[in-house]
Amino acid sequence: MTIIRPDRFDGAHGAARHDTPRLGPAATRRAFLGCGLAAAAWGLAPAKAGAPASQPDGFMALEAAPSRLAFLPPPADAAAAVAYSGAIPGPLLRLKKGEELKLRFSNKLAEPTTLCFAGLRTANAVAGYGGLTGPRLAPGASADIRFAPPDPGFNLYFPHAGATDAGQQGRGLFGPIIVDEAEKPDVDEDFVVVLSDWSFDDKGQIKNDFSDPTLARGAGRSGSLVFANEGGAPLRLQARPGARVRMRLGNAATARLTNVGIDGATTLIVAVDGQPCEPFEPLRNQFPMGPGARFELVFDMPRQAGATVTFVLRWEAGAPDVPFVAITSDGDPVAPRSGPARLPPNPALPAEIALEAARSFDVVVTGGGAAPFAVNGVTFADWSPKPLALVPRGAPAVFAFANKTAVVQAMRLGGHVARLLHSMDDGWEPYWRDTLLIQPGRTLHVAFIADNPGKWPIESAIPEHRAAGVGAWFQVG
Repeated sequence: MTIIRPDRFDGAHGAARHDTPRLGPAATRRAFLGCGLAAAAWGLAPAKAGAPASQPDGFMALEAAPSRLAFLPPPADAAAAVAYSGAIPGPLLRLKKGEELKLRFSNKLAEPTTLCFAGLRTANAVAGYGGLTGPRLAPGASADIRFAPPDPGFNLYFPHAGATDAGQQGRGLFGPIIVDEAEKPDVDEDFVVVLSDWSFDDKGQIKNDFSDPTLARGAGRSGSLVFANEGGAPLRLQARPGARVRMRLGNAATARLTNVGIDGATTLIVAVDGQPCEPFEPLRNQFPMGPGARFELVFDMPRQAGATVTFVLRWEAGAPDVPFVAITSDGDPVAPRSGPARLPPNPALPAEIALEAARSFDVVVTGGGAAPFAVNGVTFADWSPKPLALVPRGAPAVFAFANKTAVVQAMRLGGHVARLLHSMDDGWEPYWRDTLLIQPGRTLHVAFIADNPGKWPIESAIPEHRAAGVGAWFQVG
């Protein structure tokens, strides 16, 4: 793999330049029969929350349905929420590279939904972009979903049906999925932590401001209460002194942008947006994480018993840090390793991209404030009959994302991952991304090989922004 200048990570681009997982003390563990597919229920909502049930034909039942979530102690009523199979976050779906995922997905909501695997480079028909790659699932309907993920990695699943996405995701429809490498990395602990945030009123009910045009045309909706997995942050975990920890972080909040800082250990980022990368230290031991982003880090715990490694969320200048995850050294020490951990590169991704042969396309986001957003002058309401770009299958492409709005845009590339190109030379960052944070007034260029045929979105990863107009699509093939 060609790696260019792997030491940069300044956060300006919104990206780093850069065995069942432990889900915390409240988690329960269950195993599916058949296929070796494991899942864990994070049981945030009702007491009966559980893992998807295995069916006689090998499918696992997963449903989107109303649920309840208590923010305030009794006698306050639990808030009306929605959940996947009764759990918020939804069950952790885990399988090995080469295994087939078989889900029987049911919609128990009063509105259409889908099950979207935005971070997996799946075949177009099972990607879950409602109305583009397949139909939206009507209330009361069910559908069988089956595919073998092409890459190992850590990703998220959530709804993608249209204007209702922010409300569905913001009320609890999100969950993690892991496709394990063929060979287990040399780690002692494998933690999975999903960030979400919540806004609730004085009665403990979730605020129904998901379609507020002021928020949708601005930065989006950020809740005042931050959760790490199934409860309020910080999540407290334990690992043995000297243990090598793999930390998988995913941002399932609809619009929250944060810098994640690490105190107490020297960390290496080993994967970004579900794809392994050349290990590197984040600059100043922190990195930006936008909606939909996934980061995997590896570090060794301090050898002193009782020492703590803390992950904190850092907001705007002057705002206090918010403790997010705290891992304490406890138990018998682990023998020191001789070298740093790394993940094997993904051989399915190209080592080089012929930029001189690439087709270039502009993706310009405008509007906001009093006006809806638009992409190349068109405000997204539903998928248009005409693609923004046509790229032959197997051809290199360069997309220039220009943010002409007053707020940060989180742009997502469907079905593919791309290299972030340097603005001052002909190199690229040493990682792959499917989502980019683009500061107001900035333009970022990405390059990729269009190797996944079908109709794919170019859209905001912030569902409020999608509903306010940030969406388009491109055709491969």
